Amino acid sequence: MLAYFRASIIFSFACLMLGVWYGWESTGTLSGTAQLLWIIIVLSILEVSLSFDNAVVNASVLKEMDEVWQRRFLTWGIAFAVFGMRVVFPLAIVAIAAHIGPVEAIHLSLNDPAEYERIVSSAQVGIAGFGGAFLAMVGLKFFFDADKEVHWIAVIERWLAKVSYVPAAEIALLLLAIWGISTMLPDSEALTFLVAGMLGIVTFIAVEAVSTVLELRDQKRKLVGATVRSGLGGFLYLNVLDASFSFDGVIGAFALSNNMIVIALGLSIGAFFVRSMTIMLVRKGTLAEYEFLEHGAFWAIIALGGIMLASAKFHIPEVITGLIGASLIGISLWWSIRHKNRLQSGEGH
Repeated sequence: MLAYFRASIIFSFACLMLGVWYGWESTGTLSGTAQLLWIIIVLSILEVSLSFDNAVVNASVLKEMDEVWQRRFLTWGIAFAVFGMRVVFPLAIVAIAAHIGPVEAIHLSLNDPAEYERIVSSAQVGIAGFGGAFLAMVGLKFFFDADKEVHWIAVIERWLAKVSYVPAAEIALLLLAIWGISTMLPDSEALTFLVAGMLGIVTFIAVEAVSTVLELRDQKRKLVGATVRSGLGGFLYLNVLDASFSFDGVIGAFALSNNMIVIALGLSIGAFFVRSMTIMLVRKGTLAEYEFLEHGAFWAIIALGGIMLASAKFHIPEVITGLIGASLIGISLWWSIRHKNRLQSGEGH
């Protein structure tokens, strides 16, 4: 197992050493450096706890891709996840919201972290609408599937599979939920939330469309005997999914620190471990071994999407979000082990 996490451990050590150097340079005291280092560690744990379901869902997509694209996801994708979403994304929010350039946004984050935090947090309603809608669509698509034969929470999942015969039923359900939450918001925020939610749905459909086009291209190449090594559709899908998962982590990180460097270091460590966890799940065939683990992850994604949407109106601590996701995955894992043991003992036949 250590082999899967070797790169993550090395990366974490480098980030922590960078944190020690930055802490000493910025505070000049041992206690100040230790406090800063502790925040980085807590942020990394928070990111992993919020994103474990992300690793399981990533693995469900990644297992269908060849090894070349799996490696690209771990290398190129991590650059996008770490640098793009944990550093560039918050700076872009500040630059757009404050109508300033990227250099001014960097200066603001380093010299006036309180104002930087205020501007990023002010975009929370739009982020909640977009990220929540996209994640909800990811989860709903898994269960609104008429061809789905394996069910964990059978009463609900069988009903959702039947309802899926109605075209776009999941989109209608989600739009009603978005509209319902928007009615609880002030007019100015309601419009932002509605537009962001619709863009989240449109983005999901667009990514699905790109994936479908690439799959059709590969099928045509197969018919003429060409070797198919494409995983671009899945790669794009996974990176958009990662981006949506990182929204709540970036916003939630400000509860512990408003220092851009500290947040970037802590969340980047967590993001790297999630990537390594994804590869481990694929290589060890964990999803095939534990039949309902994937179901638990997608229920956790629906819960996370719902929580993100609700966070536009209500403050929901990140601890609760993490516990809900971890609980659903833990229960599904336990249920899978129980089911596997029954099959092995002959009771499941």
